[in-house]
Amino acid sequence: MSNRTDRDTSGGPGEGKHSVSVPATGVAVRESCDVRLLLVEDDAAIAEPLREGLEREGFEVDLAPTGAAALASGPVDLVLLDLGLPDLEGRVVCQELRRRGETPIIVVTARGDEIDRVVLLELGADDYIVKPFGFRELVARIRAVLRRSSGASAVATSITVGPLRVDTRSRQVRFAAEPVALTPREYDLLICLASDAGAVKSREQLMREVWDEHWWGSTKTLDVHVASLRKKLRPDVIETVRSVGYRYVDEALLDAVDAG
Repeated sequence: MSNRTDRDTSGGPGEGKHSVSVPATGVAVRESCDVRLLLVEDDAAIAEPLREGLEREGFEVDLAPTGAAALASGPVDLVLLDLGLPDLEGRVVCQELRRRGETPIIVVTARGDEIDRVVLLELGADDYIVKPFGFRELVARIRAVLRRSSGASAVATSITVGPLRVDTRSRQVRFAAEPVALTPREYDLLICLASDAGAVKSREQLMREVWDEHWWGSTKTLDVHVASLRKKLRPDVIETVRSVGYRYVDEALLDAVDAG
């Protein structure tokens, strides 16, 4: 008898459903992590076995079959958002959830186009997973995003580099005394660079520290986020180090630029 249950169903407009493998019942719960997830999925044939699998991993799972239900849900620790919803465009739901707060969002999509993925990240998604995917990969991504969002890495309570001021307790960013609104991933990237201003961070290091060591997507998303930070702050604050990566320009150089 097979130890896996495969579901293959069809989904909403423009979002084909693919097989999602979830371990069959009888698998022991790994750990109780006291984390509540919101699973936004309209197809019960996928949602129910996925919820059962996640609950066996120790998560508490709320189901939302529509975009409206997702937006009306209570507080959770992470949102698992399928784009193929019957009432609202998945991107709209993602954007609205991000506008309301910093709850981590993992988007589930059948769209493999790189531009589509970059747009999702720009809208505020913390990560994405493309169908078909393995259940263990999904759990690994959930835990990696939760680790990043928990602030487990020790950073100073404030960072000051030239005109940049960051309060890491409130996640408030100011540049030249003006507030700057950043997506969670932009904020994490800025902290990674600015907390060690002047030091060169390789592309691999930035992908590992800001995204995930098991990131499967294109590293071009790093360039997109750097470009966005330059636009929101100032073009010269993040320097490209050819064939290596990026660095946040140190305070002395920034002050010299300001004075000039």
